[in-house]
Amino acid sequence: MIEKDGWSEMKYLVIIEETKTGYSAFSPDMPVCAATGSGKEEVEERMKGAIAFHLEGMGAEGLEAPQPHSFSTYLEVSA
Repeated sequence: MIEKDGWSEMKYLVIIEETKTGYSAFSPDMPVCAATGSGKEEVEERMKGAIAFHLEGMGAEGLEAPQPHSFSTYLEVSA
């Protein structure tokens, strides 16, 4: 968590996948949050907006933001 201008900023893992028509994104830390876009930059911006919107809605309902807990890694295997 990062403190900035009185706000807490959190980093959430976002998975971006290429699709037949562009890109899709989701965060394992926010299962109901997803976004699509025609390019990588577009889907990243849309996902950032989707997460912000989701967190805003949670705050309005008196709910706490989920703590980031996911991570990623690459594993080498013989193929």
